[in-house]
Formats: sequence, C-alpha cells, structure tokens
Amino acid sequence: MLQIDMKYQWRDFVADYQVSFSTGMHCIVGASGGGKSTLLALLGGYLRGEGKVTYNGAQLEHLAPYERPMTTLFQSDNLFPQLTVWDNVAIGVAPNRKLDSEQHQKVLFSLAQVGLEGFKDKLPHTLSGGQAQRVAIARTLVRNAPILLLDEPFSALDPDLREAMLRLIQELTLANDWTTLMVTHQPYEAQQLEARVVNVNAGRICE
Repeated sequence: MLQIDMKYQWRDFVADYQVSFSTGMHCIVGASGGGKSTLLALLGGYLRGEGKVTYNGAQLEHLAPYERPMTTLFQSDNLFPQLTVWDNVAIGVAPNRKLDSEQHQKVLFSLAQVGLEGFKDKLPHTLSGGQAQRVAIARTLVRNAPILLLDEPFSALDPDLREAMLRLIQELTLANDWTTLMVTHQPYEAQQLEARVVNVNAGRICE
C-alpha cells in the first residue's frame, strides 16, 4: 500500500494530500493547476513537503527519487540520444551499462515485453514517438519497481497510439502487480482502463 499524508506550499498554492493507493490502476484527474502533477512529484521525491510518504509501512519521504521503489514517466521520454535502445534500457538496471548475465536477460525480457527486441541497436532519433515511449517503458520494466508514476507521458501521441500505450501499461500493471498512478485530462481513460478515479482540486483529494 502506497500512502501519502503531506503538505506542500509554493507561493500562494497550498496542497494537503491524504490518500492511499493499492495495487492496480489509478487515474489522477482534475482541472489544470489543481495539483495533480504536484502529487506525483511529492510521491516521487522530486518535491519536498512536510509529512509522510510510506510504502508497505516503510517511510520514503527522506529518500532521493532514485532510492524510492518507483519509476516515473514524464511527457518527455527522457532517452539518451547518444545511446542505443539497448543501452537506454540497460542503464535502468546498471548505470555503467556493464551487465551480468541476469541483468542481460532482464533487458532482453523487457524489450520483448514492449515488442522492441529487434530495435536494440537503433538510436532514439530513428524511432517513432510510440517506439521511443516503449523504450522508456522497457526501462521501467527492467528496474522492476513496484510503483509506476505517469505524468501524461502519452499526451503528444496520436489517439490510436495513445490507446495502444495505455493498454500496454494496463497489461503490465496487472501482470507485475504494480501500483500505477496516471495523471490524465481525459476522464474516459479511467473507465477504459478500469481504474480508480482520484480527483485532485486545489491541492486536495476529492474522491
């Protein structure tokens, strides 16, 4: 169980979140500027607030983002342009990209899961938008973190590709027992994904 009980203030904006997330899909909805991305940033450790973030009883708020049991996908795919698809995924499990046999198999498995096993030697600039996002998802898979935070990573994709990416995330969440939180401006996606809806308004949770 992922839980947050935290306050955060930036200028005139004051957020106060108390909410729990179980395994499965959760869609974070609400008006622009309401605090959806702030919630994810506090959970991920990209912003510091006052209070607690816990996962299965362990406190996380003192940990840096890379130390938390979670991965974040932003609107940008955040791929390294000079690295191949293989290395962009491998860096998720070994920053120096020197893999042992088990890590090598993890990268192979992750690329296969997103249908990119034949793209391992390609550079990011040769990929389509959907393929680049699949590389980012594969890097998430290889980390094997139980929590996935999605801050509208597919918003720039065309509708068909966006739907395909959402289906992939849903399948991976179910297969791996992830706790997945997705910020979206499209409430119908929650129904499509059979997800719990968490409404955020003016820095408060309104379920």
